[in-house]
Amino acid sequence: MGERTEREAVAPQTDPAPSGVGAQICIPVAISARHVHLTESVIEALFSDKYRLHTHSDLAQPGQYAAEEFVTLIGPRGRIPHVRIVGPPRSVNQVELSRTDAVTLGINAPVRESGDLAGTPGIVLEGPRGSVTLDSGVICALRHVHLCPEEAARLGLRDQDRIQVAAQSGDRQMLFQNVVARVSPTYRLEMHLDTDEGNAAGLRSGDFVVLR
Repeated sequence: MGERTEREAVAPQTDPAPSGVGAQICIPVAISARHVHLTESVIEALFSDKYRLHTHSDLAQPGQYAAEEFVTLIGPRGRIPHVRIVGPPRSVNQVELSRTDAVTLGINAPVRESGDLAGTPGIVLEGPRGSVTLDSGVICALRHVHLCPEEAARLGLRDQDRIQVAAQSGDRQMLFQNVVARVSPTYRLEMHLDTDEGNAAGLRSGDFVVLR
Protein backbone atom coordinates (compact mmCIF):
# COMPACT_ATOMS: atom_id res chain seq x y z
CA MET A 1 0.00 0.00 0.00
CA GLY A 2 1.23 3.51 -0.79
CA GLU A 3 2.59 5.33 2.23
CA ARG A 4 0.55 8.50 1.66
CA THR A 5 -2.75 6.67 1.35
CA GLU A 6 -1.94 4.37 4.27
CA ARG A 7 -1.48 7.34 6.57
CA GLU A 8 -4.85 8.91 5.76
CA ALA A 9 -6.99 8.26 8.80
CA VAL A 10 -10.14 9.55 7.16
CA ALA A 11 -10.68 11.69 4.13
CA PRO A 12 -11.14 15.43 4.59
CA GLN A 13 -13.91 17.47 3.09
CA THR A 14 -14.21 17.28 -0.68
CA ASP A 15 -15.73 19.72 -3.13
CA PRO A 16 -18.86 18.83 -5.11
CA ALA A 17 -18.65 17.42 -8.63
CA PRO A 18 -17.21 19.86 -11.16
CA SER A 19 -19.59 21.62 -13.50
CA GLY A 20 -19.83 20.77 -17.17
CA VAL A 21 -19.79 17.00 -16.80
CA GLY A 22 -22.73 16.50 -19.13
CA ALA A 23 -25.08 13.62 -18.39
CA GLN A 24 -22.57 11.84 -16.18
CA ILE A 25 -23.22 11.83 -12.46
CA CYS A 26 -19.83 12.40 -10.83
CA ILE A 27 -19.37 11.49 -7.18
CA PRO A 28 -16.43 12.67 -5.07
CA VAL A 29 -14.37 9.93 -3.45
CA ALA A 30 -13.10 9.70 0.11
CA ILE A 31 -10.48 7.06 0.91
CA SER A 32 -10.85 6.00 4.52
CA ALA A 33 -7.87 4.37 6.17
CA ARG A 34 -8.26 2.35 9.34
CA HIS A 35 -10.06 4.21 12.11
CA VAL A 36 -12.25 3.68 15.15
CA HIS A 37 -15.56 5.00 16.45
CA LEU A 38 -15.73 4.77 20.25
CA THR A 39 -18.20 5.23 23.07
CA GLU A 40 -17.60 7.80 25.79
CA SER A 41 -16.91 5.07 28.36
CA VAL A 42 -14.20 3.46 26.22
CA ILE A 43 -12.64 6.85 25.46
CA GLU A 44 -12.43 7.52 29.19
CA ALA A 45 -10.91 4.08 29.85
CA LEU A 46 -8.24 4.72 27.19
CA PHE A 47 -7.45 8.35 28.08
CA SER A 48 -8.85 9.70 31.37
CA ASP A 49 -12.06 10.31 33.27
CA LYS A 50 -14.45 12.74 31.54
CA TYR A 51 -12.05 12.95 28.60
CA ARG A 52 -13.28 14.81 25.52
CA LEU A 53 -11.93 14.33 22.01
CA HIS A 54 -10.20 17.22 20.26
CA THR A 55 -11.01 18.04 16.64
CA HIS A 56 -8.15 17.66 14.19
CA SER A 57 -10.20 18.34 11.05
CA ASP A 58 -13.83 18.31 9.99
CA LEU A 59 -14.99 15.61 7.60
CA ALA A 60 -17.28 15.97 4.60
CA GLN A 61 -20.16 14.28 6.42
CA PRO A 62 -21.71 17.00 8.59
CA GLY A 63 -20.96 16.74 12.29
CA GLN A 64 -18.18 14.18 11.92
CA TYR A 65 -14.53 14.94 12.52
CA ALA A 66 -11.10 13.35 12.64
CA ALA A 67 -9.93 13.61 16.23
CA GLU A 68 -6.40 14.43 17.31
CA GLU A 69 -6.35 11.27 19.43
CA PHE A 70 -4.99 7.89 18.33
CA VAL A 71 -5.11 4.35 19.66
CA THR A 72 -3.17 1.15 19.00
CA LEU A 73 -4.98 -1.91 17.64
CA ILE A 74 -3.82 -5.28 18.99
CA GLY A 75 -4.83 -8.55 17.36
CA PRO A 76 -3.80 -12.20 17.69
CA ARG A 77 -0.93 -11.83 15.20
CA GLY A 78 0.13 -8.21 15.35
CA ARG A 79 -0.51 -4.63 16.29
CA ILE A 80 -1.12 -1.40 14.40
CA PRO A 81 -0.28 1.87 16.17
CA HIS A 82 -1.42 5.41 15.43
CA VAL A 83 -5.01 4.63 14.48
CA ARG A 84 -7.17 7.72 14.50
CA ILE A 85 -10.42 8.11 16.41
CA VAL A 86 -13.34 9.58 14.48
CA GLY A 87 -15.77 11.69 16.48
CA PRO A 88 -18.17 12.41 17.91
CA PRO A 89 -18.48 9.49 20.36
CA ARG A 90 -20.99 6.83 19.39
CA SER A 91 -23.35 4.56 21.25
CA VAL A 92 -21.51 1.44 19.98
CA ASN A 93 -17.81 0.81 19.38
CA GLN A 94 -16.75 0.10 15.80
CA VAL A 95 -13.32 -0.56 14.26
CA GLU A 96 -13.02 -0.19 10.47
CA LEU A 97 -10.13 -1.93 8.71
CA SER A 98 -8.99 -2.78 5.21
CA ARG A 99 -8.49 -6.44 4.39
CA THR A 100 -4.73 -5.89 4.54
CA ASP A 101 -5.06 -4.47 8.06
CA ALA A 102 -7.17 -7.45 9.12
CA VAL A 103 -4.53 -9.89 7.86
CA THR A 104 -1.79 -7.96 9.70
CA LEU A 105 -3.76 -8.22 12.95
CA GLY A 106 -4.84 -11.82 12.41
CA ILE A 107 -8.53 -10.95 12.52
CA ASN A 108 -11.16 -12.31 10.14
CA ALA A 109 -13.10 -9.07 9.76
CA PRO A 110 -16.32 -9.47 7.75
CA VAL A 111 -17.44 -6.99 5.11
CA ARG A 112 -20.37 -5.17 6.70
CA GLU A 113 -22.30 -1.95 6.61
CA SER A 114 -21.52 0.46 9.41
CA GLY A 115 -23.55 -0.49 12.46
CA ASP A 116 -24.13 -4.10 11.37
CA LEU A 117 -21.95 -5.60 14.07
CA ALA A 118 -23.73 -8.79 15.14
CA GLY A 119 -21.30 -11.70 15.22
CA THR A 120 -18.25 -9.57 14.38
CA PRO A 121 -14.87 -10.27 16.00
CA GLY A 122 -13.39 -8.24 18.80
CA ILE A 123 -10.03 -6.57 19.34
CA VAL A 124 -7.84 -4.96 22.00
CA LEU A 125 -7.46 -1.18 21.99
CA GLU A 126 -4.54 0.48 23.72
CA GLY A 127 -4.40 4.13 24.78
CA PRO A 128 -2.34 6.34 27.08
CA ARG A 129 -4.27 5.25 30.19
CA GLY A 130 -4.54 1.55 29.50
CA SER A 131 -6.20 -1.04 27.28
CA VAL A 132 -9.77 -2.09 26.55
CA THR A 133 -10.92 -5.40 25.09
CA LEU A 134 -13.85 -5.17 22.70
CA ASP A 135 -15.86 -8.37 22.31
CA SER A 136 -17.10 -7.34 18.85
CA GLY A 137 -17.17 -4.44 16.41
CA VAL A 138 -14.38 -5.10 13.89
CA ILE A 139 -15.43 -4.84 10.23
CA CYS A 140 -14.24 -4.10 6.73
CA ALA A 141 -16.74 -1.44 5.69
CA LEU A 142 -18.92 -2.28 2.70
CA ARG A 143 -18.29 0.29 -0.03
CA HIS A 144 -21.03 2.88 -0.04
CA VAL A 145 -22.22 6.27 -1.25
CA HIS A 146 -23.65 8.89 1.10
CA LEU A 147 -26.52 11.02 -0.21
CA CYS A 148 -28.99 13.48 1.25
CA PRO A 149 -32.69 12.88 0.37
CA GLU A 150 -32.68 15.63 -2.27
CA GLU A 151 -29.69 14.10 -4.07
CA ALA A 152 -31.21 10.62 -3.84
CA ALA A 153 -34.50 11.83 -5.31
CA ARG A 154 -32.69 13.58 -8.16
CA LEU A 155 -30.87 10.34 -8.99
CA GLY A 156 -33.90 8.09 -8.47
CA LEU A 157 -32.28 6.26 -5.55
CA ARG A 158 -33.56 5.07 -2.20
CA ASP A 159 -31.79 4.14 1.00
CA GLN A 160 -30.15 0.69 0.76
CA ASP A 161 -30.33 0.53 -3.06
CA ARG A 162 -27.39 -1.26 -4.67
CA ILE A 163 -25.65 0.65 -7.45
CA GLN A 164 -22.64 0.43 -9.76
CA VAL A 165 -19.91 3.05 -9.85
CA ALA A 166 -17.15 3.31 -12.45
CA ALA A 167 -13.64 4.54 -11.73
CA GLN A 168 -10.89 5.49 -14.15
CA SER A 169 -7.44 6.61 -13.10
CA GLY A 170 -4.79 6.72 -15.80
CA ASP A 171 -4.68 3.31 -17.46
CA ARG A 172 -6.74 1.66 -14.73
CA GLN A 173 -10.48 1.19 -15.06
CA MET A 174 -12.65 -0.49 -12.46
CA LEU A 175 -16.36 -1.04 -11.94
CA PHE A 176 -17.44 -1.17 -8.30
CA GLN A 177 -20.57 -3.26 -7.92
CA ASN A 178 -22.86 -3.83 -4.94
CA VAL A 179 -22.27 -0.28 -3.71
CA VAL A 180 -24.79 0.63 -1.02
CA ALA A 181 -26.69 3.91 -1.29
CA ARG A 182 -27.05 5.38 2.19
CA VAL A 183 -29.56 8.21 2.40
CA SER A 184 -29.95 10.59 5.33
CA PRO A 185 -30.64 14.30 5.84
CA THR A 186 -27.26 14.51 7.59
CA TYR A 187 -25.30 13.11 4.62
CA ARG A 188 -23.44 14.83 1.81
CA LEU A 189 -22.75 13.23 -1.59
CA GLU A 190 -19.57 11.16 -1.28
CA MET A 191 -18.35 7.63 -2.01
CA HIS A 192 -16.35 5.87 0.71
CA LEU A 193 -13.71 3.27 -0.13
CA ASP A 194 -11.05 1.72 2.07
CA THR A 195 -7.35 1.97 1.25
CA ASP A 196 -7.19 -1.43 -0.46
CA GLU A 197 -10.05 -0.51 -2.80
CA GLY A 198 -8.67 2.95 -3.46
CA ASN A 199 -5.20 1.69 -4.27
CA ALA A 200 -6.54 -1.07 -6.52
CA ALA A 201 -8.43 1.51 -8.58
CA GLY A 202 -5.67 4.13 -8.44
CA LEU A 203 -7.99 6.55 -6.65
CA ARG A 204 -7.22 9.17 -4.05
CA SER A 205 -9.44 11.34 -1.90
CA GLY A 206 -10.85 14.17 -4.00
CA ASP A 207 -11.00 12.10 -7.21
CA PHE A 208 -14.35 11.43 -8.85
CA VAL A 209 -16.18 8.28 -9.91
CA VAL A 210 -19.20 7.98 -12.19
CA LEU A 211 -22.61 6.52 -11.35
CA ARG A 212 -23.63 3.81 -13.84
